[in-house]
Parts: sequence; C-alpha cells; structure tokens
Amino acid sequence: MPIPELNLSLGLTDNDGSVFYAGSGEGKVIVRTDSSLKQHTIDIVISEKQVGTVNLNTKLALKEVPAEIEIPTYQMIVTDNKTNEKATYQVTRDTYFFKEKTTKKGFWNFLGLKFLEAKKFLFENISYEPLKDAIETFDISKYRKLNQDELIYTFQRESQNIQIYAGDINELKIEKGISYFVIVDENKGQRFIGDILYREKFLKLTPKVKLHIIKRKAVSKAIETSKRGKTEKTIYI
Repeated sequence: MPIPELNLSLGLTDNDGSVFYAGSGEGKVIVRTDSSLKQHTIDIVISEKQVGTVNLNTKLALKEVPAEIEIPTYQMIVTDNKTNEKATYQVTRDTYFFKEKTTKKGFWNFLGLKFLEAKKFLFENISYEPLKDAIETFDISKYRKLNQDELIYTFQRESQNIQIYAGDINELKIEKGISYFVIVDENKGQRFIGDILYREKFLKLTPKVKLHIIKRKAVSKAIETSKRGKTEKTIYI
C-alpha cells in the first residue's frame, strides 16, 4: 500500500518582507501547511454516451471475411482529485467475434449469378456491462502492465475477464473470453498513457486508479456488416 501524501492547506501573509508577498498590504494565498493525510486518486469514467466510430482489425485470415469492422466509441473522462484536470478520450465498449457469413438471395441468384449476390457477415458481441447498479466501480491500481507502447489493465469480475487497452489498436490481439475497452486517441494511445504517467508523477506517490463504468440503456448482441466491414444492422439484446 502506498504511503499517503500530505494534504496541504492554504495560508496567507501580509509580511512585505516575505519572498511570498505579492501585494500592497492585502493578504495573498502563498504558503501551504501540512494539515492531514490524503490518498490521491485518478478516476477513469467510461460513459454511456456514444461519440464516434473506429475500425478494428478482425485478425482473421478467412476468405472474404472483412479485415476490419466498424464499431462505436464512447466518451471516457480522466481526472484526479489533486489537479482536477480533465481529459476526454474515446473508448470502445464492444468486442465482436465473427460467427457466420450469409448470402441474401435475390435478382442475381435468379439469373444464376450467385457470386454477385450481396454477402453479409455476422459478428457476435461479448461486452462487459454492470449487472445491477447504474455505475460500477473497480480499483484497478494493481492490475497495470506498462511497456514502451502499451498500457494495459487486466482484471476480473467474478468469472468475467476485462481488459482496458491503450496502444496501437492494430496490434491488439483479441482473445475470446475477454471483454475489451480499447482507448482511442490520435496518437495510438500514447496521449492517454502520457496523461496517466503525468498524473502519477505530479501526485508523487502511486495513486489509486478507480475505473467507473456507466451502464448503457441498449447493448448490441451482434452486428451484421458488409464485405467492407461497414455495419449495416445492429441486433440488440
């Protein structure tokens, strides 16, 4: 357990001989005095607000199956209780696995040109969602794995494996049995990684990292895509 950092309260001075004095007789906020012990916390909030989409590599070498599929992203907010600085990111909340390919019979089939028929691809979703409460909170401080290019938190809720991933989304190796939250930023996850490391350095001591997941009103069971991976139909639970 990390040693808590001293919480510092604000003080005033009217002493114009003080190196902290900056006024003309009026009191200024200038010094900090030890008042109590406080454990600082970094908060990561994954919301239910959809804000965009991202293309994820399916890692499949199957004939005709899309190499990438389009999935929605949600707003994620990072802050801490010392700096109160707020940063916003996008994060995925759905993990899709290929199930089957279907062909819709129509005009081209009637003419005997089956190869021209539109093909659909079904991907099943394995997502994590709070079961009872509107917001579920985890302390993920001790589950961090950091290397030069990736920051990963992997933990469990009962029998369900959960992973928070920041890095190059095209290098992510998706495994069945894990629900992924993939953080998306303009620099392959490096902005998020730098943000977390900056807050930890500023807080001086290793802080708690709390993950808050807000329950969505609607969760997809599966999606149907085109050959190019464009979502054409969403199937809800």
